[in-house]
Amino acid sequence: MKYIILGKNIEVTDGLRAAVEDKIGKLEKYFTPETEVHVTLSVEKERQKIEVTIPVKGSIIRSEQVSNDMYVSIDLVEEIIERQLKKYKRKLTEQQQAARFFKQDYIEKDYMDDEEIKIIRTKKFDIKPMYPEDACIQMELLGHNFYVFCNAETDQVNVVYKRKGNTYGLIEPED
Repeated sequence: MKYIILGKNIEVTDGLRAAVEDKIGKLEKYFTPETEVHVTLSVEKERQKIEVTIPVKGSIIRSEQVSNDMYVSIDLVEEIIERQLKKYKRKLTEQQQAARFFKQDYIEKDYMDDEEIKIIRTKKFDIKPMYPEDACIQMELLGHNFYVFCNAETDQVNVVYKRKGNTYGLIEPED
């Protein structure tokens, strides 16, 4: 695979480059040697983010992971992409035009869907009654994409989330 590694607010050191090529290199068994892998490493405050994009004809395989340690983010992104590849193998083989980007033994091998969902972290917090607008402000202060809260108007658990274009959404349970 051909790696294109860029850094935003971070210098791509030899150690980082080696870590990316080593970890993402585990995916070489799925792709042909001429497949390009676009990797962007970025740092914003305490957030260490990696974005990996692998364009194949008619499709894009993509994942991004954020943690407080770039090497942890690199480990996570490889696992996610490998899980995506196993999950969508049937779709890829149906699209024969895309299949030419993948090694033949990957296409022919029958993968069992033995991936189970693993919850690796649990958070507990007090849910305080607040208005949806206040929940949006709290979400922004925390730097999250969603926020769970008790709606002061309905006394029900709601979720606000960030949408594209700097807009917000609200999820409420049906009555």
